[in-house]
Amino acid sequence: MNPADGTRVGVDVGGTFTDIVTVHDGRVDVTKTPSTPDAPETGVVNGLEKSADDAGFSFGDVAFLSHGTTVATNAVLEGTWADTTLVTTEGFRDVLEIARQNRPDIYDFDAEKPAPIVPRDRRFEVPERLDERGNVVRDLDEDAVRELAAEVADSGADSVAVSLLFAFENDAHERRVAELFREEGVDASLSLSSDVLPEIREYERTLTTSLNASLKPVMDRYIGNLGDHVRERGVGAELKIMQSNGGLITAEAARERPVNTLLSGPAAGVQGATFVAQRCGIDDVITMDMGGTSCDVSLVQGGDPLVSTDVTVGDYAVGVPMIDIHTVGSGGGSIAWVDKGGALRVGPRSAGADPGPISYGRGGTEPTTTDAHLLLGRLDPDRFLSGELDVAVGDVQAAFEEKLGDELDMTAEEAAQGVLDVANANMQRALRVVSVERGYDPRDFALVAFGGAGPLHACRLADDLDIPKVVVPQTAGVLSALGLLISDVLYDYSVSRVRPIEEVSPRAVRDVFADLHDSGEQRLDDEEVAPESRYYERTADLRYAGQSFEISVPVPDGEVDERALETVVERFHERHEQRYGHADREEPVELVTLRLRARGGVDTPALEPPASEGSVEGAIREERTVTYGGEPRETRIYDRAELPADASFDGPAVVEGAESTVVVHPGQTADVDEHGNVVVDTGGGR
Repeated sequence: MNPADGTRVGVDVGGTFTDIVTVHDGRVDVTKTPSTPDAPETGVVNGLEKSADDAGFSFGDVAFLSHGTTVATNAVLEGTWADTTLVTTEGFRDVLEIARQNRPDIYDFDAEKPAPIVPRDRRFEVPERLDERGNVVRDLDEDAVRELAAEVADSGADSVAVSLLFAFENDAHERRVAELFREEGVDASLSLSSDVLPEIREYERTLTTSLNASLKPVMDRYIGNLGDHVRERGVGAELKIMQSNGGLITAEAARERPVNTLLSGPAAGVQGATFVAQRCGIDDVITMDMGGTSCDVSLVQGGDPLVSTDVTVGDYAVGVPMIDIHTVGSGGGSIAWVDKGGALRVGPRSAGADPGPISYGRGGTEPTTTDAHLLLGRLDPDRFLSGELDVAVGDVQAAFEEKLGDELDMTAEEAAQGVLDVANANMQRALRVVSVERGYDPRDFALVAFGGAGPLHACRLADDLDIPKVVVPQTAGVLSALGLLISDVLYDYSVSRVRPIEEVSPRAVRDVFADLHDSGEQRLDDEEVAPESRYYERTADLRYAGQSFEISVPVPDGEVDERALETVVERFHERHEQRYGHADREEPVELVTLRLRARGGVDTPALEPPASEGSVEGAIREERTVTYGGEPRETRIYDRAELPADASFDGPAVVEGAESTVVVHPGQTADVDEHGNVVVDTGGGR
């Protein structure tokens, strides 16, 4: 079945809810069900069944199924990965232990480095050695490898990582180790650094390869179970998984390279936000995804999310390309508490989906950010989550008085305002990390706010940072799931070739890109991407001689010749000046890594505009008292489903939708565009 002819389904699993968005004949349907952290596939299947009932489609109609998952992320954060063995070059057994010289906190003398992915008794050395150009200095000792293979086979290890010195220049020794392990009966999954991350930096390469190995059995089990459940229900579409780089891959590829899915869900949100912003004619945005557990922020320039290979997940720096997302533990379910010094804190601990905030009425007893909004009039207890919850406002009031107000000598309402102020401060710092600290001025960007809680906070945050415009998508509560439906198939390839730029010949660069292109072409062939929908993007990482880290710049289209290399170097100087405020065109430059992105374009579904033909006045549900910055104001409450396109109104206002609520502050103006997005003018910018 052609994906354009059937039902397209995107499934995003969050810490609190599992979101399902379906598109058929332009109609968008949304379903939210509680996540099931102990067995995520159960929540997915529950959501699919509920969505099929609500939207009126059959599983056999599904022509496109994509999924954003937190399974790999949670395994890293919780340390619940598989038992893994690491094989390294003789003398490099302790790379994972030594790590980098940087300390988690330079002033904390008791600070400890994260526990190695592979404990020392499972790390082994083999005699072999290549030089920095991949030439053999010492042949691989195959007898020693066979002895080690027998030991590993007897140990019952679930997975094996192989990371040999300079394997990115010459992978022959790593591939021979894999062959010998198979010959000696090692039945564990294998991850080679020359496949996972063929790049410089021994620690990052070994760490990323070890992470991939440790996650393979976990991801293999999850995707296998999910695939079985989906097929049992008659879904014939191939399951696709969102990667951290914002592109889709096959489920089989995700099982082989699970380290590429560590930011799967957040990346889908950035893609969805980029899509919505471009429909509004905006290319430069900061995205803000605030769900029940955390807030993820990222920056998009010129319609392209910023991608980095220096992203930390939990305590581990992962070297694969990821959308540059900064996460803070501030969500709607973040628990407010008073520390030993008498200071109000919010998060990172969350009430999650079960029992959830007090206002969920499921047994929660700890005050949360969501409860603070309810107490200050921003959420209506009678319509909270489409009226599915039995909300007891009295329980929320009592908890804020007992657990916060008494400790801080405040009323419950004052404590609730304090909770929002602290949560906003946490998120404002995150927004500065991806903008100001990267050399970008927030006044030049719009803020796209989504997630169940994002639109509650966005207009205040934009005001604090002088961001001129806030865009709240029509499907703000489930934008990550929508992002899964508009993302392209994407495969990233790279190889390090560390050379002074004057020693780099155009032919050598062409040869590397040709090899990477062949790999990408094969992948897109396997996915049956039409030739006219295939795109290839080339970049090069450069640095000044002596620098520790590099900057990635695009390589000009067409033949790589001397002029193209000169253009690459000039682009590096320009990007260095933008990022760090200076550049030195007389300083020697080094090529570090060549990268190629193979993209298979996905047909974007046509989405119908909102159906409402009402009026602004007709969309007013009521007026009630809502508190802004500690000041109560009489506020109009709008039904988002009844607001017509081209509607315009002034703040203060609250716009209630099925999955999210927008709080427009006094002095701000809101408009509804032709796509149903609420666009708020904050009066900021420059």
